[in-house]
Amino acid sequence: MLIDSHVNLHAPQFADDQAEVIARARQAGVGLMLTICDKVSSFEAVHAIAMSHDDIWATVGTHPHEAKENPSLAAKTLADLAARPKVVGIGECGLDFHYDLSPREVQAAVFRVHVTAARETGLPLVVHTREADDLMGQILEEEHARGPFKLLMHCYTSGADLARRAAALGAWFSVSGIATFKAADEVRALIRDMPADRIIVETDCPYLAPVPFRGRRNEPAYIPHILGKLAEVREWSLAEAEQRTEDAFFALFDRIPRPAA
Repeated sequence: MLIDSHVNLHAPQFADDQAEVIARARQAGVGLMLTICDKVSSFEAVHAIAMSHDDIWATVGTHPHEAKENPSLAAKTLADLAARPKVVGIGECGLDFHYDLSPREVQAAVFRVHVTAARETGLPLVVHTREADDLMGQILEEEHARGPFKLLMHCYTSGADLARRAAALGAWFSVSGIATFKAADEVRALIRDMPADRIIVETDCPYLAPVPFRGRRNEPAYIPHILGKLAEVREWSLAEAEQRTEDAFFALFDRIPRPAA
């Protein structure tokens, strides 16, 4: 089964043809998609997509860019929304010090609230991190010491040291279309060192379209190109890459029933 572990189907880029995008994904062999919540105020739209399709599931959370929307966000708010049907993860959440679209201290505080919600619900935490390696590693280690939680380092392109620290906490990692970019040698080096049983794939659509679609709007239908690059980098067969990423996905998002073989 091809699985796209990170789509943003509620994004305005899909407003005019969301149904066609979903249909193209299925035609490309995508059997399951996880549509991601970028802020709590978007949750109803995100959740409605999941509820309308048997093969789409959802998360609840606030991206670091949007942390300023609700700086007093409570873990109970996230946990209550996570109790809704088909919600299987907390996030996308984390730290992004590249754009600083929310104050850094607000990002950190809101991120810790998400960790608490993940710990309390038992749902995996979907982590976004950019140019914040030291603080991200510190928060993950401090919070893990308070009580374990499952986590996914989504679209991972940060440093090798943070990758090692996260892997030591049992993190999963997702590979995106960036792996196909000509200049992404450092990202491919990271992929070679990721735990073999904890790698999944994603498009992060509508962003980060893989080669040969780079520069266009990304779609879940392009996930085979990312899986193919992962297979190449790890020196796996395509079938092995598909099986490994499928196994890793269902081990992480264990609230999703796994279809019978």
